[in-house]
Amino acid sequence: MATIAFSELLGAPVTDATGTVVGKVREAAVDRQQFPDRVWSLVVRTREGERLLETRQVQISEKRALTAASEASSWKPFQPDDTYLLLGRDLLDQQIIDVHGRKVVRVNDLELLAEAINNHTVLRLAGVDVGTRGAVRRLLKGVVPAGAVEKLVSKLPPRLIPWNFVDLIETDPARRVKLKIEHARLAELHPADIADIVEELSPAEREAVFETLDEHVAAEALEEVDPKLQVKILESLDFDRAADIVEEMGPDAAADVLADMEPARAEEVMEEMQPAEREEVAELLEFEEDTAAGRMTTDYIALAPNARVRDAIQALRQFEGGIETVNTIFLVEEEGENRLVGAVPLPNLLLASEDAPLTSLMMHPLVSVAAGANEKEFAELFDKYNLLTLPVVDAEGKMTGVITADDVIALLRTKL
Repeated sequence: MATIAFSELLGAPVTDATGTVVGKVREAAVDRQQFPDRVWSLVVRTREGERLLETRQVQISEKRALTAASEASSWKPFQPDDTYLLLGRDLLDQQIIDVHGRKVVRVNDLELLAEAINNHTVLRLAGVDVGTRGAVRRLLKGVVPAGAVEKLVSKLPPRLIPWNFVDLIETDPARRVKLKIEHARLAELHPADIADIVEELSPAEREAVFETLDEHVAAEALEEVDPKLQVKILESLDFDRAADIVEEMGPDAAADVLADMEPARAEEVMEEMQPAEREEVAELLEFEEDTAAGRMTTDYIALAPNARVRDAIQALRQFEGGIETVNTIFLVEEEGENRLVGAVPLPNLLLASEDAPLTSLMMHPLVSVAAGANEKEFAELFDKYNLLTLPVVDAEGKMTGVITADDVIALLRTKL
């Protein structure tokens, strides 16, 4: 099985079954619906125009000369078709996502594997060259003899990304569907890695990625993106798509990004949200952003003081909020309209029997913060008591939400 650089095929002479050189290779087409990793046909420029030559009719010599098993007169005219991925047009010099390296890179060349099967060649996409090898090979092609070029590039360290680690970026929604471009591999990365990748893309590319990602994954990634960029991304999306993503965000994060948007745009997004999520976010938007209430989330687990460990375990299983808030179970008096009376750290549950009352596992002292406290006040409480979550209470001691360590870290990061 021989390795061929795509740039070596470009401009290569093509001889048909009559033994006549009829043209040169101009492009290579991949049918992503049928064979997503195989070159289906070559586009050959002839005197009669551009023709499609299927690779199953081709043999490739060591000197990169191509011989077809049919006559050029039988080759179909090339008609641009959005269902095909053209390697030169769609990949060379374009940005792609390296999901293994968790970064955005530019394609300098492509590596193909040529395998002879039943007297014809099968060309498979092995990977993309993002290093100097591909750049030098293309730069010197036609200027320096091919043998000298290959001798030179063989001394350069390879920087190849396997094809199965590549996520394509297509900004045209219609073509994205036709090419079946989905960011399934990207979605498997940590949200912080997705955020780093997204921040390297152009506005149109960012929009394309967020249009394709699952709403839950998109929401997690958006929470990791710089706040100013969060707004730009949401404003680039349709209202209904933006609302779907905002609904999946933590209430505090959703409120923060909507507060930073143009009021009219934010209102349009909120109108597309489900009533329960819209009401929750609307309540948070009423608070000043630099206060404890403005930084809190309303996603937390609260039980009555007479609850037992088994009740807490059941509540944990059913909880659909963010994982950063489940390290503490809060105890509130129902008759006292949600008045905070205690907090139980998650590790305490693991060491107790299912029948144990939660009141016997409460942490002391019970630390909380007033809803109107400023950022410095609640940050100092996290530092002093080594907290992971901090309950927020109103003037009557009613619990209104919690601040998480993630919130404090995000706050401190903006101060650096």
